[in-house]
Amino acid sequence: YQPAPLSEKTLPDTFVVEISVLYKVSVIYSIVSGDGNEYFIIDSSTGIVRTRKSLQVEDFPVVFNVRATDTSDASIFNEVSVNVEVIDENDFAPVFPSSLLEATLEENSSATQIVQLQAHDNDTGRNGFLTYGILSGDELKFRIDEATGILYSTVAFDYEEEPTEYQIVIYAEDDGIPEKKRGYCTVVIKIID
Repeated sequence: YQPAPLSEKTLPDTFVVEISVLYKVSVIYSIVSGDGNEYFIIDSSTGIVRTRKSLQVEDFPVVFNVRATDTSDASIFNEVSVNVEVIDENDFAPVFPSSLLEATLEENSSATQIVQLQAHDNDTGRNGFLTYGILSGDELKFRIDEATGILYSTVAFDYEEEPTEYQIVIYAEDDGIPEKKRGYCTVVIKIID
């Protein structure tokens, strides 16, 4: 049996799978091995497996064996394995060390690196994998490397002819399941004469 994967947030007493046998007399179902942490419980007459307690994603997958035993003769039985997987939920949004950063850029500089932004996410795996982007600001004059978080200017600035300050809102987005989460940081860039 391979039931649908469970969420790590699955509550106790949640239905997992129903085990059934084709047999002329009644049987008693029991979990006989593989569930060392006692995450599951089985109804001995219906074969319905439910969660017994909260699930810890690091303990999974779990493969346990269910036995169906003839009620009148305990020497007659059959066993089947049940493979249960748990999905690691996206619990955390990315966080920048500071929500506001100031940077300076000398006028007449050709396109150049300004600052490297680095957020962190307390999730693991793809839920903690981050990409960066510009949410708002002058996207014609700035770009961000989506993998490294390095913010670049794409043009040279003229202190006398253009604004001397720009605000760029940067986001870090995880690759989470079931939904992606974002964290934000505002970068204030001051053009120096």
